[in-house]
Amino acid sequence: MENYISTGDIVTVTAPGATKSGDIVTVGSLSGIACADADSGADVEIKTSGVFTVKKTSAQAWTQGAKIYVSSGSATTADGSGSNPFIGYALAIAANPSATGIVRLSA
Repeated sequence: MENYISTGDIVTVTAPGATKSGDIVTVGSLSGIACADADSGADVEIKTSGVFTVKKTSAQAWTQGAKIYVSSGSATTADGSGSNPFIGYALAIAANPSATGIVRLSA
């Protein structure tokens, strides 16, 4: 296959801002977890599949299987309104309040 590039679970994007390893990075509608630190405008690899503990909007309760989106500040939310890009599904219940939730990324 001359046209094969990669499995696509780790892709390189341009960091939209200063990024730390483990941060959610969103470029357009594509979101993933940063594999390393990167300066704004630098190339950074992001993981677009897998299960991760992520920052969430504290004042939300998540149900298992709920659709999860990226909100401002690289936090996650169960609110799919507006321009919040879809990132995956909650794999566990997350209480209100709580700082993190477990998400299965869906590229």
